[in-house]
Amino acid sequence: MQVDDTIREQAASWAAATGDPAFEDWDAFTLWLEQAPRHAEAYDRTVAAVGEGVAILAAATPANDAEPAMPAAPRRRWLGGVLAMGLAAFLGLAFWRQGAPDLYTVETAPGAMRIVELGAETSVAIAGGSRLTFDRNDPRFASLDHGRALFTVRHDEDAPFRVTAGEAQIVDVGTIFDVRLDDEAFSVAVSEGAVQFNPEAEEVHVAAGQVLSRTDDGYRIAPVDIAQVGDWREGRLSFEDETLAAVALELSRATGLTFAVDPASADRTITGSILVDPVRKDPASLGPLLGIAVTQASGAWVIGAR
Repeated sequence: MQVDDTIREQAASWAAATGDPAFEDWDAFTLWLEQAPRHAEAYDRTVAAVGEGVAILAAATPANDAEPAMPAAPRRRWLGGVLAMGLAAFLGLAFWRQGAPDLYTVETAPGAMRIVELGAETSVAIAGGSRLTFDRNDPRFASLDHGRALFTVRHDEDAPFRVTAGEAQIVDVGTIFDVRLDDEAFSVAVSEGAVQFNPEAEEVHVAAGQVLSRTDDGYRIAPVDIAQVGDWREGRLSFEDETLAAVALELSRATGLTFAVDPASADRTITGSILVDPVRKDPASLGPLLGIAVTQASGAWVIGAR
């Protein structure tokens, strides 16, 4: 599958890069490894395959006891060359097309929003209090580390746009879709086209007008008003059976203020829609809007059941 091919290509590129004694970008490499367990697995398999190739090539090199020992630096360069040959032999030249990932992060402060243009009619609107990772060498990839983002994607069957969010993989099928990931919730809501969720595991098709959400025992798909998908860009928050704990996170992200939840009411769910600006100006106004209690304590606005 395309996702497998891309991960193998990236693993091959990282194996070549980290095999170079001059390699220094360990932070980016570590970030790539931590994005998904499959990255580390693919890298380990690649290095193991290359190691076998190195052993074969090294064994085929005639020994000459009469020659002086090879200096350390030239020997490292020689091993780097063997590594490159092993990669070419075991993985094929196709893996070299993309080059090593060049990762960078975009992080927004609570209450702020940002749009990242990735070219080819593809853009990502990032909600406040969110962080995403992108690859300069692969504009068809993004990773949502936490927060919320709306993806507007030009579909390309030969190079589908891929999003990782925690352990989840999302592949576009010609799409506008909203992804949310935080301690309280994970969801993918589609307003146009469709996405494939976890194509290597559950392989769930999420169509326009549907939202896939994480539950205690897996995932569920429910209908969603297309107009509400990504409505946070227009300064509105919509909640559908959301726990107050999740609502507090969304409010903090959107307003830039600190909202907390009364622990006794954390699991209570509500449904409603609010404009962000009035709440930012007067957090207490949230009470009658959603039918909840709003109090101020220790610099935070605490929401709970009445």
